[in-house]
Amino acid sequence: MLKDLLNQISRSMGGTLGGLVNKLTGKVVKEVQNVHKSFTFQALPKTVDELKLLPEATLSDPYAVAALSVLALTRYAEDKEACYEMLSFLKGPDPLSTAEKMHIADRFMDGKSYKPLSFFEGAVPGNNYTPSQPYKVKVSSNPYSFQNDGWAVLYMHSGGSDNERPVRLRKKPSTGQWFLVEIQYLGDIRLPASEDKWA
Repeated sequence: MLKDLLNQISRSMGGTLGGLVNKLTGKVVKEVQNVHKSFTFQALPKTVDELKLLPEATLSDPYAVAALSVLALTRYAEDKEACYEMLSFLKGPDPLSTAEKMHIADRFMDGKSYKPLSFFEGAVPGNNYTPSQPYKVKVSSNPYSFQNDGWAVLYMHSGGSDNERPVRLRKKPSTGQWFLVEIQYLGDIRLPASEDKWA
């Protein structure tokens, strides 16, 4: 609407404003399309209490909440309950349900505990998804990520996939905090070299 109004003004001024409008709106779209945030962690939390000590655990930034979900899932292979407790904390008003636990268990079947590790920088099939240290997670958004007020669909980068994977979050207006709604990034990825007979 603002762009249309500016274009009308531009036409009445002989088009001199049109180029400026296009440059400005084009720049805004470009910036929105390329929002990437990286988060660095010195160690992976083993309990929900350790997770809560991280500065990102204020849950004020949806990108940070998405990154914390990866940290929680790395705990699944060694301690499912600790993983579930961390995810429930990140889900806030709607703790992890039985159906969600079953979904996660299904995604980790057949020893696929390497999946969350693939979202750390440096973790690729060739090194069996061994992350670089300190641990870094990149989270992105696009022009449609915040299309619905109070909701977000952000994207995770896996070293085992060519496509980014989504995660849904919701904001609680009374606290300003963002909470995890749905993890959609645990689909299959390329096998680690140690399990790939064609590697």
